[in-house]
Amino acid sequence: MSCSSSSGSEEDDEGFDSYRKGGYHAVRIGDQFAGGRYIAQRKLGWGQFSTVWLAYDTSTSAYVALKIQKSAAQFVQAALHEIDVLASISDGVDVNSKCVVQLIDHFKHAGPNGQHLCMVIEFLGDSLLRLIKYNRYKGLPLNKVREICHCILIGLDYLHREHGIIHTDLKPENVLLISTIDPAKDPVKSEVSPILERPEGSINGGVTSLIEKKLKRRARRAVAKISGRTASIGGTEDQKSVRNLDGIDVRCKVVDFGNACWADKQFAEEIQTRQYRAPEVILQAGYSFSVDMWSFACIAFELATGDMLFTPKVGQGFSEDEDHLALMMELLGKMPRKVATAGAKSKDFFDRHGDLKRIRRLKFWPLSKLLVDRYKFSQSDAHEFSEFLLPLLDFVPEKRPTAQQCLQHPWLRGTESNEKNESSVENVGVGMSNLKIK
Repeated sequence: MSCSSSSGSEEDDEGFDSYRKGGYHAVRIGDQFAGGRYIAQRKLGWGQFSTVWLAYDTSTSAYVALKIQKSAAQFVQAALHEIDVLASISDGVDVNSKCVVQLIDHFKHAGPNGQHLCMVIEFLGDSLLRLIKYNRYKGLPLNKVREICHCILIGLDYLHREHGIIHTDLKPENVLLISTIDPAKDPVKSEVSPILERPEGSINGGVTSLIEKKLKRRARRAVAKISGRTASIGGTEDQKSVRNLDGIDVRCKVVDFGNACWADKQFAEEIQTRQYRAPEVILQAGYSFSVDMWSFACIAFELATGDMLFTPKVGQGFSEDEDHLALMMELLGKMPRKVATAGAKSKDFFDRHGDLKRIRRLKFWPLSKLLVDRYKFSQSDAHEFSEFLLPLLDFVPEKRPTAQQCLQHPWLRGTESNEKNESSVENVGVGMSNLKIK
């Protein structure tokens, strides 16, 4: 789950039964943390390991995201690892320009369910997944895609080159806009006064919020039935149209370092969320920074089209992994035999010639053609975008360009303002204010 997101988890709620010894800490609005420095304002979301709250920092008069980990030993261990990574990347010079989330503070909090490690992280806006959904899965304008890609690449370059860190779980949920899509949800722009003490009569916040959510869901369903009827009278043209993105600031930061690792200190063979997983991970052929570059290319495609690049499924007689490899080859051509047979799991999928064992007939549909035929890109846009993406999707990991090299790519530097920013490698970490692309 995006640790500092205002959009929170995509699921409805974390369930009552997780509020027990070793589990979540029940938070009430107005609760104080770290000796009264942070005051809980409202819940932002939750993940398998933690709940995340908007909090007011009384010492800096700023809003922050407060991530409260479950208290069982394995969750404490995971939090210590994440703090370790975040502390390392927050240590850089002018880290704010590096497009990665910043750790502000961390502390322990004792509660009825145990001792919880807490992380205080800068408050950011909605995830790229929310932005894709907001735009009704239609694909964002290419100038917006460029701007987002530029930010992600600055973040990756900082992680890879300056810290030797592989993110290992790059996906739209783990990149957050620096502000909310809806200004009303931004605690500063909405000008709501911070809650400084617990409201009268408030009870267990964790449980209350679950009850409130169920009531709200019922109300929403009732409203949806009514509005569904009125929409059919009033016509649906407006519903189909893509929302206007002109006013949305798409500058963003890479977040969620719970699964990140140092390149020379890897601890997991199976990394990455399925749709963004690189072929060498599926084949267990070892990995490095280039796995993040593969995931990045998948995100760029999704931003531009509204669809995931690869959505593998289990089929008759073949696994999700094998379907995934087949989808890759239909888009990118046959995997070189040397790569196909190099992994610990290669024999599960490939014969000695480097052909898939169970999926024999592949339907080739090259990227540029796919963009024109299915997504109605102009020939020139499709050609330029493909030239940017295809090297990142090379089956040979060592051949994929680095984040630093991508920042010099003509597709990304397609505007005047960017050419100034990227004329030298030294400018890779440009200030956030310079990231706007006209």
